[in-house]
Amino acid sequence: MRLSTRSQYGVRLMLALARNYGKGYVYLKDIARGEGMSEKYLSQITIPLRGMGLVNSSRGARGGYTLAKAPGEITLKDIVDVLEGDTSLVDCVKNKSACARVPICASRDVWVMLGGKIAEALNSINLEQLVQLNKDKIEETLSPRI
Repeated sequence: MRLSTRSQYGVRLMLALARNYGKGYVYLKDIARGEGMSEKYLSQITIPLRGMGLVNSSRGARGGYTLAKAPGEITLKDIVDVLEGDTSLVDCVKNKSACARVPICASRDVWVMLGGKIAEALNSINLEQLVQLNKDKIEETLSPRI
């Protein structure tokens, strides 16, 4: 499985919002500049995230974007599911009628198992954990090496 740029940027966007959670709304232009991403592309990514209740937006001078839920309540699976849609490794996992060999196919069982493991891993990581991991990585790069 290969995640699209949409999911990669979406996770970075959500991580930026998580770092600012509780501090008010954040402008997309500030996130885009800080993350080295296109503001226009980020604005397209926010549409499905808002639609699924993961992001709130507000217009006006004090407007911008914020998480709709606490960072600990939003998993990577939530984000990837919204931005990727169907994340099945092969068509026959979600749609048994996609292949006539489904009843006798041993490899399909492998794809089902792997897809479940990927979903489980994505569901086990939330934005709060990513914020902490990000802090640890920044501190690690700033600390002197002896």
